[in-house]
Amino acid sequence: MTDKMIEAFDGTRKAGAIASGALDEVTKIVKPGIKTDEIDKLCFEFINDNKAYSAPLFYRGFPKSCCTSPNHTVCHGIPKDKILKEGDIVNVDVTALKNGWHGDTSRMYFVGEVSIKAKKLVKTTYEAMSKSIKILKNGIQVGDIGSVIQKHVESQGFSVVRDFCGHGTGKNFHQPPNILHYGEPKTGDEIKTGMIFTIEPMINEGNYETKVLNDGWTAVTKDKKLSAQFEHTIGITDKGYEIFTSSKKGLNFPPYKI
Repeated sequence: MTDKMIEAFDGTRKAGAIASGALDEVTKIVKPGIKTDEIDKLCFEFINDNKAYSAPLFYRGFPKSCCTSPNHTVCHGIPKDKILKEGDIVNVDVTALKNGWHGDTSRMYFVGEVSIKAKKLVKTTYEAMSKSIKILKNGIQVGDIGSVIQKHVESQGFSVVRDFCGHGTGKNFHQPPNILHYGEPKTGDEIKTGMIFTIEPMINEGNYETKVLNDGWTAVTKDKKLSAQFEHTIGITDKGYEIFTSSKKGLNFPPYKI
């Protein structure tokens, strides 16, 4: 790896640790009766306390520091005074900007006891992301990543959202390559040492179609069935990969033991 790549990895590693740390803190407060605004406040304060910035805040006009996407919200849900209730599932997506570098990650949370179907959807989403990360190395192609995700998800009776994808990141929040979460093996851009990007599959209980609400941000399932997502920021090394956004406390998958 070049000196420039090493610098990028070091910067992303620090930003990623702050982002994943914010999600660790969220684990402590997600319960029936909490407002999504409270999650946003906690994330903003944690990232700020670590001398970093919440990259989503004011990004293309986005009004909050994180995204909160409950139940049939696919992604980009805006935190507000919505109260989470027993049985809800919610994705929290944060991006820390530290010294010019981005660390982008999201996790699912259970609000109290959730349904068997919701547990299966969340488990399948996490497994799909994890399986796709395990194949990462210099020389594979984007289609290989998408194929692994799609095959696992569809084998469990769920569908992969087509309208949103993972993305390169670094000094820019979003940059090439686009990482599709569906596709055919040995197609698409080649993955090379030094690349840093997110894998963030959005998986629907029903069909994969989505629509964006009038706020211009919130994406929901057209059939109003549940959706789940996990996201990591990852770098490609000479020997494989590095995950920059894993929980230092092992809080990677719900229900979380704290």
